[in-house]
Amino acid sequence: MNSLKLVMLLLLLTLAQGCSTQKASHDYAAFKQSDPLSILVLPPVNHSYELVAAASIKANVTRPLAEAGYYVFPMVLVEETFKQNGYTIAEEIHQLAPSKLQEVFAADAALFIEIHNYGTSYSVLASDTVVRLSARLIDLKTGELLWQGQAKASSSEERAQSNDGLAGMLFSALVNQVLDNAFDVGFDMSKKATNRLLSTNKHDGLLPGPKSPKYHKNPRAQ
Repeated sequence: MNSLKLVMLLLLLTLAQGCSTQKASHDYAAFKQSDPLSILVLPPVNHSYELVAAASIKANVTRPLAEAGYYVFPMVLVEETFKQNGYTIAEEIHQLAPSKLQEVFAADAALFIEIHNYGTSYSVLASDTVVRLSARLIDLKTGELLWQGQAKASSSEERAQSNDGLAGMLFSALVNQVLDNAFDVGFDMSKKATNRLLSTNKHDGLLPGPKSPKYHKNPRAQ
């Protein structure tokens, strides 16, 4: 094999690898067919070590869904309903049959959220507060998966890289750790992560709901 053929073969292999690793678009066929109006947000399953993680996510999840154009069942009412029926553990609630949830709440779809990371990690030169989430939207009449996504937010995103030397880096790390302890940075990151997770503007994001001015105008919904 001469050098020209070898170069062409390597080029083809590179292009093929790039195509295989390119992120595939979500199939919105089931989402468009279901066309949900109302969404029931289940208590999130918390895989992190922070007890406040679930409460933080619940406090931030309603607004982005409402802004996306959906009716969202009040979280307080939802949790009280589960409590009255003997369900207080998120993992058990996530195991309930979609048909049972539809029977009780008469919602079109349910959002299952999982918290994978929530909290601050420290090192000598830096600290970083990270919130990482994933979610699934399920049709409660059919049990079919309509959409799934994931998102992450980190406090280090907002901290510009500095070339102040070792002393400056140590001082900056100390200040950041004090600030992270003094303020609930995790709450701010959970808000950012939730907004990213439930955005209708990102690749493979939620489709705008019936109450959104972008309803059926999104190119993905055509």
